[in-house]
Amino acid sequence: MDCYRRRHVAVLVTAIQLERLRRRRDSRRRFWVHPVIAQRQERGQFWALYQNLRAHEDQFFVYMRMSIPSFDELLGLLESRLMHQDTFMRDSIPPVERLVLTLRYLGTGQSLASLHYAFLVGKSTASMIIRETCVAIWDALHAAVMAQPHKEQCKEIADVFQKTCKFPNCAGAIDGKHIRIKKPVRSGSQYYNYKKYFSFVLFAMCDANYSFRYIDVGSYGSRSDSAVFAHSEFGKMLQDKALDLPDHTTLPGTTSRAMPFVFVADEAFALGENLMRPYSSRGLSLARRVFNYRLTRARRVVECAFGILANKWRFLHTPIHLKLETAISAVKAACVLHNFVRAREGYNFDDSLSHSLQSHRPSVVRGHRQGAAVREQFTAYFMSPHWALPWQLEAI
Repeated sequence: MDCYRRRHVAVLVTAIQLERLRRRRDSRRRFWVHPVIAQRQERGQFWALYQNLRAHEDQFFVYMRMSIPSFDELLGLLESRLMHQDTFMRDSIPPVERLVLTLRYLGTGQSLASLHYAFLVGKSTASMIIRETCVAIWDALHAAVMAQPHKEQCKEIADVFQKTCKFPNCAGAIDGKHIRIKKPVRSGSQYYNYKKYFSFVLFAMCDANYSFRYIDVGSYGSRSDSAVFAHSEFGKMLQDKALDLPDHTTLPGTTSRAMPFVFVADEAFALGENLMRPYSSRGLSLARRVFNYRLTRARRVVECAFGILANKWRFLHTPIHLKLETAISAVKAACVLHNFVRAREGYNFDDSLSHSLQSHRPSVVRGHRQGAAVREQFTAYFMSPHWALPWQLEAI
């Protein structure tokens, strides 16, 4: 009986092995270039549309998410990085086509299968093009459009915050955004966030023109914003006072003691001398409620920047079905493209910050004494007759 069973198992194993060999043999490439994509240069979306789009600037902007001059400037910066050598077997895909395909992905969030049929390139080729082009975009742009602000630039940023948000001595607004992704392989629950989906974190500091001045991309979605901030280069530099911030100065129109330049954040961050967050919502006095309102007017700038980013580069509206490293590169590329395009197409500030704001949730992150003293001075300043906003009491 045991002999029969062993023989039966051996027959089954042999049958399974033969089936695997047959499937492997059937799955071998049958075409050097599949007939579906063989006519790329005659029927592919790039070859069929690109020149026609350049003749119509409005349609070009809709398709590429930027104007023709901005696109040409970007292509000039990337062309040498995206150039591949032709071989005797096939011609390489030109840099302009690689850039168009990548911008189309970032602008729409189309799947690789959709890009495959639209541009008539292989799905693996489309994935490779997106990865290489996003890395090239980041390498070419980030030093120019996202350089760390120095003292004079911080003063300029603070002037715009004072003008548009009525918050003086503000060098930037910080926050984190969860970027939805498919579950990375063998990642466990590291990327599973409190919103019940898989993500990594885009942490950013932005100015009052909704431009990103610093980003940190790729932290585990299970981490809190405060933990991401604490482990980021920006957070460490702020903690060590290594940022090139301007010297303390008095608030506009006052002669009181000099105040530091600060960054504004929500309840998830710890209070510090250079980091302002709202008061806890329990038992707030009128003055503290006014401070929370004034701080939120400034802090909402970074939330608006995230909204502008996602509405322009719409691959952020849906889960990113790319490898984790490629997804991170795509988000970094979108952030520098955000700055690049806004600097060339212009800023449109819509002052909607005077409307009523939602109340704050109770906070569990505590601050230190020096930061509390700075916050109290801001509170008194916002309640002074000369610097109170006419509508602030109605807004709270």
